Amino acid sequence: MPGAPAPIVLEPVTLERGAVRLEPLGPQHVEGVAAAVSDGELWRLWFTGVPRPEEVAAWLDAALAAQAAGEQLAWAVRDLETGHVVGSTRYHDVVAPIGRVEIGYTWYAKSVQRTHVNTTCKLLLLEHAFDALGCAVVGLRTDGFNHASQRAIAALGAQRDGVLRHHSARRDGSVRDTVMFSILAAEWPDVRRHLEHRLERHAG
Repeated sequence: MPGAPAPIVLEPVTLERGAVRLEPLGPQHVEGVAAAVSDGELWRLWFTGVPRPEEVAAWLDAALAAQAAGEQLAWAVRDLETGHVVGSTRYHDVVAPIGRVEIGYTWYAKSVQRTHVNTTCKLLLLEHAFDALGCAVVGLRTDGFNHASQRAIAALGAQRDGVLRHHSARRDGSVRDTVMFSILAAEWPDVRRHLEHRLERHAG
C-alpha cells in the first residue's frame, strides 16, 4: 500500500534516564519483583493485575511467553539510587503493520509512587516508541474503577478516546470497563516538552 508505514519491530532494549533504568524483564528479576510488589502489598487492589509474591515466577513466565509470541515487550523498572527493582511495565496489544503499541501492565512499589519514576518511565517508553520504532500512535488503557490511573494517564497529555463497556475479565473473574487513551505522533513533541518540564519540577 503506497505510503503505508514500515511495520514496527519490537526487540528487548535497555532504556535509561537519570536514576531510572528499564531493563528487559528476565528470570533474574524474580526476587526483585517479589520485593517490589510487597512494598505496599500491591496485589490487594482488586482492579489491577499485580501478582502476589508467590505468583511472580508464573507472572514472569507468562510475560516472557507473550514477548516470544511478538505480542508484548516487558521491562523491570530499577531505581539506580537504591539499586532496587521498583516496578514493571510493558508494550502490549501491538499492531505492527499500522505502527501502534500500547503502554500498560504498569505498577510501582508504594515507596516510589507519586515520584519522578512514572514520568521518567513514560518519557522513556514514548521516546522509544515514537523516535526509535517510528510508531504512529501509542495507546494507554486502564480499569474504569482505577481513577488514580486515569488521572495519571491524562496528566501525561494523553487524550481520552472513550470507554469499552464490559470489555475484559479481571483476575477475580469480574468484568471490567476499560478506559482508552492515546497519543498520536503529531502530539508527541508537545507531550515530550510537558513531561520534561514535569521532571524539571521534580528535580527542583
